[in-house]
Amino acid sequence: MRIPKSLFLMAFVAVFSFTSCTKDNIEEVDTSSIDLLETPPAKQIEIEIMELINEYRINKGLNPLLNHDTVKAVSHSHTEYMIETNSVSHDNFFIRKQTLQANTSASIVSENVAYGFNSAESVVNAWLASPSHKDNIEGDYSDFEISAEQNTNGKWFFTNMFIKR
Repeated sequence: MRIPKSLFLMAFVAVFSFTSCTKDNIEEVDTSSIDLLETPPAKQIEIEIMELINEYRINKGLNPLLNHDTVKAVSHSHTEYMIETNSVSHDNFFIRKQTLQANTSASIVSENVAYGFNSAESVVNAWLASPSHKDNIEGDYSDFEISAEQNTNGKWFFTNMFIKR
């Protein structure tokens, strides 16, 4: 049985339309007025994602990344924003980047976001299947965190941020 090429294209679009990553800083903003929220406790799915990413990094000969409360708080605030707007985005990434630079002495900041995956394995596998997301996971970073939250319909939203101090 021959599978039409359009089926492969539709599958590719379906997988990668719900994941995204960014490293760019576009604008300078004053981050002194940004309040860092209290760090929420880690959920099991978040712990599993962090373990899978570190396991992958170790298998590639890379250093494991440390978790960081400030990165967690910033990631969480963006996940809440995505749920509120019901969209997966990198909106205001430059503010998150500058907040982390100011509060963690980060020299490099990047993030991966995703929506709709139901397990740690599925979201990490999707990020690893995408070259730009994989670049973030394999990047020269020291710390990272993940925020995974469900909307009122039970759909998961994810923000995975990486920093180098």
